Parts: sequence; structure tokens; C-alpha cells
Amino acid sequence: MKRSMFSIAVLGLVLAFLYVPIVLVVVYGFVPNGISMSFFDADGSFTGFTMKWYRQIFSGHHAVKALLQSFWLSLTIAGLSTLVSCVIGTTAALALHRWKDRLQSIHHALVYTPLVMPDILIGISLLMLFVAVKVECGFWTILIAHVTFCVSYVVMTVLARLQDFDDRITEAAYDLGAGPWYAFFHVEFPILLPGIVAGGLLAFTLSIDDVVITSFVNGAGTNTFPTYVSSMTKHSKNLPAVFALSTLMLLFTCALVGISKLLTGRNQAKLKGPSE
Repeated sequence: MKRSMFSIAVLGLVLAFLYVPIVLVVVYGFVPNGISMSFFDADGSFTGFTMKWYRQIFSGHHAVKALLQSFWLSLTIAGLSTLVSCVIGTTAALALHRWKDRLQSIHHALVYTPLVMPDILIGISLLMLFVAVKVECGFWTILIAHVTFCVSYVVMTVLARLQDFDDRITEAAYDLGAGPWYAFFHVEFPILLPGIVAGGLLAFTLSIDDVVITSFVNGAGTNTFPTYVSSMTKHSKNLPAVFALSTLMLLFTCALVGISKLLTGRNQAKLKGPSE
């Protein structure tokens, strides 16, 4: 069927709306003047591109030291919250899948609630909790907050994977003498791995770019990358360094997704191999 010009134009507008801002972030990482944020001087002459912002990042220049510290803090919190969320979320998804009763209905509602609750409400609630138990806000409160909202996404992703899971495979493993732990790690886990990886990537993405909830539970000296960037966007002359670092984050994320796709593809091919 031949596509109309209108559908092609709509597709082009949608793609431009989605990807032009990303392209601009990459381009402005090469802007020479961080004050005017322009590639042209006062006379209107094109000043060209520069790599100085990338050099500052890789050399650990003092001008971007605080920015780099916030980036590594975000990366650490995102990695830890993803790991914890995958463990807790996979366990919760297995429990919701295996046992069906009224208590599990309440469990499902509690897991689903953070998905529909506004971020500002979650942030205020967690802050009130930490104040009530007299916990000083900092690294650990940010980590707990991120795990709180990331777990739900992992649970839902793994549950979606479990919808197509044949429980008879696990029962066959038990009949052949496998114990619960052996059956899980050698039978269930390889099949659930794509769902766990997808949930982990979603949790990592949500954690590393969260602003609203983190702004409520962070303490002095524990600004994550998004909260630090939001505070410097209007007045910092080193703003192009943010675009440069964001470009590196984009490349890292694309590489991470590519590696996960490769590993998941190999795992699925390995599982299909014996049957074929």
C-alpha cells in the first residue's frame, strides 16, 4: 500500500519532535562560548566547534569537578537501586504469579500504587518518614527513595514475562529431582532473564534522571546529576559541559542497551538450541 504525503509528513514531525532535542544536546556540547551559548561571535562570524568541554571532563578540571561528582553519585545510586530493585522486584513478581489469594490482591495494589502516584507526593511522603524516624537525608535516603519507586517497574516487567511462562517446566524439573534453588537458577531464571534485564534498564533510567523525588530526600553535599544540572542551567558559564557529559551518558546508555540485547539474544538462542 502506497503511503500518502500526509502520513509521511506526520511521521517526520513526530520524529523531529522526539529526536531534534537530543541532537541539539549533542551539538551544544561543542559550543565554544559557554556564556552566550552561540556558535557565532558579536560580528556574526561562525566561531567553529570546540572539544574543550570534553577535555575538561576527561581531565577532571576544577570547573566541572562538582558536576563530575554529582554524575558519579547518580551512577552509583542508579546502579545500586537497580540491583536491589531487580532482586526485590523479581521475588515479588514470582510471589504474585504463584499465589493467588486476597492477600496477594492487596500486595498487587501496593506494588501498583507507586506507578500512579505523583512524584511530588512520593517525595513528600518519604521526607516525612525520614524526618519522623530522625534519619539524616543523604546518600542512603536517596537510595531508599529510588528503590521505592523502581521496584514497581521491575515487578510489572517481570510479571509480563511470567504471563507466558509454562509452570509445567518447573514441575518437570522437580520431578527429575531438582531442588527449589536449582530449578530456579537453571530453569526459571534463564527464561525470566530478558524481563529482568528490561526491568533493570527501566529502573536504571528512571533512577539516573529523577529530579522531583530526589530533591526532597537529598541532603547537603549529595546533589545527584539531575538536581545539580537543574540548579546550574540558568546561570552557569560551564553549561556546555553538561551537554558534553549528557552526550557521553547517551552513548553509554546506547552501549548498555546494545550489550543487553546481545546477551538476551544469545540466551534465547541457547534455550532454543536443544529443542531444535
